[in-house]
Amino acid sequence: MSTVAVRPATMAQALTRALRDAMAADDSVHVLGEDVGALGGVFRVTDGLAEEFGEDRCTDTPLAEAGILGTAVGMAMYGLRPVVEMQFDAFAYPAFEQLVSHVSRMRNRTRGAMPLPLTVRVPYGGGIGGVEHHSDSSEAYYMATPGLHVVTPATVADAYGLLRAAIASDDPVVFLEPKRLYWSKDSWNPEDPAPVEPIGRAVVRRSGRSATLITYGPSVAVCMEAAEAARAEGWDLEVVDLRSLVPFDDETVCASVRRTGRAVVVHESGSFGGPGGEIAARVTERCFHHLEAPVLRVAGFDVPYPPPMLERHHLPGVDRILDAVGRLQWEAES
Repeated sequence: MSTVAVRPATMAQALTRALRDAMAADDSVHVLGEDVGALGGVFRVTDGLAEEFGEDRCTDTPLAEAGILGTAVGMAMYGLRPVVEMQFDAFAYPAFEQLVSHVSRMRNRTRGAMPLPLTVRVPYGGGIGGVEHHSDSSEAYYMATPGLHVVTPATVADAYGLLRAAIASDDPVVFLEPKRLYWSKDSWNPEDPAPVEPIGRAVVRRSGRSATLITYGPSVAVCMEAAEAARAEGWDLEVVDLRSLVPFDDETVCASVRRTGRAVVVHESGSFGGPGGEIAARVTERCFHHLEAPVLRVAGFDVPYPPPMLERHHLPGVDRILDAVGRLQWEAES
């Protein structure tokens, strides 16, 4: 039994510990990306790894995302487990061709003979006052690419457990890290981290009866706040944290919606063509006879990410979520 006291830790610290533990447990795990070595990453998630494991295993790369990911593809083909950092969400777009053409297809192309155990870490989302190309929510692109697993943590414990699961996976994983949550804190014992469900399992963060808020990553905390505020309206909201966008946990999500009869999908990504449309369709197909109102979406607006002074209007907030819940009640009564 561990004697280390449980203490507050940030999500960034949990991610650092996950990388360190994975590298210590398996010599084939290599970290590479822009400024991940000497600097320790823009968000200091890779801090100390180059010093502990050497520059051969925590490697600074040129500013060339397509080249970084292409290198990682070759490393994975030869038996290594590369972990790539893309530094910022929109910086990953030059590497998208590698993801679509090679990373996502290699197992299928070789009839299962050559999996690619490759993890692509992508800091994403808004809420930090970042400018254009520093606050995108690009998850829909990755979700629409068959062959990729897509996960995103919302808690300190999940940041550790899901990243360890991603690195251990023989399939490529796009690991989306909510930038606004890097400095969020929770009580966590790094010497005895809580076990996490395998990739592909959602979790109910708050039980309720009036409606289900389906969300993930940076929007989980916002939905929890909305659920607390909803009590003043007499609404008892359930909050489901997807954790994994691909594979998708239909079982947990639909069990919740069948209990409550109403659902709102909340995410920072734009509404048109965004994850909420797919999630709403899946819920409607599987829960139609249990629904008392249409599945609604609360999302970022369908515009390029706005300047920092306007992002509070762009991102889903408590008021917009409660407005959607109120519309659900009206739809059910009309």
